[in-house]
Amino acid sequence: MEPDFWHERWSNNQIGFHEGETNALLKAHFQALDLAEGSRIFLPLCGKTRDIAWLLGRGHRVVGVELSADAIRQLFEELGLSPVVTETGRMSRYTANGIDIFVGDFFDLTEDQLGPVDAVYDRAALVALPGEMRARYAAHLTAISKAAPQFLITFAYDQSQMEGPPFSVPDAEVRRLYEDRYEITDLVSKELSNGLKGQVAATEDLWLLTPR
Repeated sequence: MEPDFWHERWSNNQIGFHEGETNALLKAHFQALDLAEGSRIFLPLCGKTRDIAWLLGRGHRVVGVELSADAIRQLFEELGLSPVVTETGRMSRYTANGIDIFVGDFFDLTEDQLGPVDAVYDRAALVALPGEMRARYAAHLTAISKAAPQFLITFAYDQSQMEGPPFSVPDAEVRRLYEDRYEITDLVSKELSNGLKGQVAATEDLWLLTPR
């Protein structure tokens, strides 16, 4: 998707993709990552997800990247934090206790800017990107995170029945994108009881990607 698409969504508050609660799969299965308290977790294309507050509340540190400054200002307001904002390369960095968020184009974020991370949590990034962008995204994410262990949530459905985002990312594509660097485990695969957005039958999958 072009950046203007997401900027317009946030400026017009068209954020049906934003979950107002902590993701249920994260809460139920987070222990599978086997992380020590204080681990630093990277959330690409994070928006203002409530998952950040949940992770912080469990003693972890969070680093994210998001295109929309509006989303990140709302995030810090909802967290009750006043960030220090600095410029680094082509990114703005919003920092408070335990949290760093980079605002800008994901593909402009470098390994040095990101710093060491213990895990990646991708709830809404891969599925937000059209097919022609996903290979580039996966390669860049793997590179800048140094192939850190990853929780990945995807949807699979008949793409002809609904336009994304979120887009359909089936099992075979997950494996094609990541199997060179990761052992891939499908931890959960469930049918969405009301379909995706109430429009199309869909399966939601939680993947654990473990570095080879």
